[in-house]
Amino acid sequence: MKKLGVIVNPIAGMGGRVGLKGTDGKEIVKKAVALGAKPVASQKAIDALKELLPHKENFLLITYPQEMGENEAKKAGFHPKVIGRIISGQTTAEDTIRAAREMSMEGVDLILLVGGDGTMRDAISAVGTMTPLLGVPAGVKLHSACFANTPKSAGKVAARFLSEGLPLREAEVMDIDEDAYRQNRLSAKLEGFAKVPYEPTMVQATKEGSTGYELADQKAIARWVFELMEKGRICVLGPGTTTRAVAEELGIYDSTLLGVDIIRDYKMVANDVGEEQILRAIEGKPATIIVSPIGRQGFVLGRGNRQISPKVVKKVGKENVLVIATPQKLSSTPTLKVDTGDAKLDEVFRGYIKVIAGYHQSRMVKII
Repeated sequence: MKKLGVIVNPIAGMGGRVGLKGTDGKEIVKKAVALGAKPVASQKAIDALKELLPHKENFLLITYPQEMGENEAKKAGFHPKVIGRIISGQTTAEDTIRAAREMSMEGVDLILLVGGDGTMRDAISAVGTMTPLLGVPAGVKLHSACFANTPKSAGKVAARFLSEGLPLREAEVMDIDEDAYRQNRLSAKLEGFAKVPYEPTMVQATKEGSTGYELADQKAIARWVFELMEKGRICVLGPGTTTRAVAEELGIYDSTLLGVDIIRDYKMVANDVGEEQILRAIEGKPATIIVSPIGRQGFVLGRGNRQISPKVVKKVGKENVLVIATPQKLSSTPTLKVDTGDAKLDEVFRGYIKVIAGYHQSRMVKII
């Protein structure tokens, strides 16, 4: 019988909606909780595991105690084998490392890892490429090529791997310096490689940054966006170099490269905001969300901009979500994706959306 390991990082993703850009370290977790952050990893784990439920007779599910997988497995309908020990409510990176090592010793065929880049980094420090891994996207930082597009996709890929024997590939595990990230600097590091089931339609690629060659196209996009802006309308400006070009076209040079800003009447209202600040700013006012897809991955919502939550998007409306991307970026991401955490909202975005790609130039691009 096949064996599936499941590890949940219960604090993964908590910093996203409150604008903290990660939850590495106890002090950041405390700050996230103080700002009203809620756990998100548990439900994502359940969503992934439910996709595996029809196949449960064909494999043994092995997990760690309580909030590191046991609770989620039982809620999804499994009767898992539980190994190891934790101190509930005080889990650390060391627990993830130990769990991965012990599951590898149990001879699992695949470890389903619920978290972000930091969680994946911890796991490969224990098992390297000896045991295949697949990430369920739950963290704030998701640059690595080890994560499925959505939690449900992770469950489907895991089911196919266990039943059909999908091939494996070596995928990059990237992580970024959170302290630098909070200071508006992106410092990415290759932490190693993981063996990951190969399913290119449901597993994301490594994030790709913008290049200097795109600068002219970004300026052209920014000029048209500037002309489209209306007095009195709130602009929720997502992260990235293309969106930063919009701020600079307005004469704003203190925009947040890696966060979300609020602009009104061509002026900065607030920068590096969280979900609650956005909701207060747009209450009773017309608003537009401006976002740019992540290079190679193609996500326009749900990666790097979790502050723009389902609540925010629903209040603004799909018709007021403006996607901007250079032709070079679109050539590397021919289709776009959303993973808002709200399955019904994701379905609303399925289909074609207009993407501004230059000055008075746009394309219809499919969101899958």
